[in-house]
Amino acid sequence: MNKSSALNSCAASERQWLYLLLSWLVALISTLGALYLGEVMGLEPCVLCWYQRIAMFPLVLILAIAAYTQDARGARYALPLAAVGWLIALYHCLLYAGFIPKNIQPCGKGASCAEQKLELVGFITIPLMSLAAFSIILLLLWAASKEPQK
Repeated sequence: MNKSSALNSCAASERQWLYLLLSWLVALISTLGALYLGEVMGLEPCVLCWYQRIAMFPLVLILAIAAYTQDARGARYALPLAAVGWLIALYHCLLYAGFIPKNIQPCGKGASCAEQKLELVGFITIPLMSLAAFSIILLLLWAASKEPQK
């Protein structure tokens, strides 16, 4: 191995670590935000919000371990969770926007999945924030998995 390839390998490893660290930060901020909305602000999560939480919360642990150990294989375990969370968040956004009829929403008892509970800057809803977080995580994990392995 020559000096140039060793430097390229080191730079790729650092980029992978950075992608994993950034994806962990997004998952951590999303988790803390969800807990703040539910526990401090008292907003009851709907069924779809719970499913998104089920996908997001483990990402904090998986990505923390992957970033700490600098193991890009952690992206392989996080990608399916992030993809499922993204699909649920997309469905939730479409339901919020009225593209999916309310009579086929999965919520029965408890909080409504289609009811607007919080809107920031006039259009940013909780499902939209979740979709953005899962999108960012997916992009970062995809970038981490595309870097050459050392």
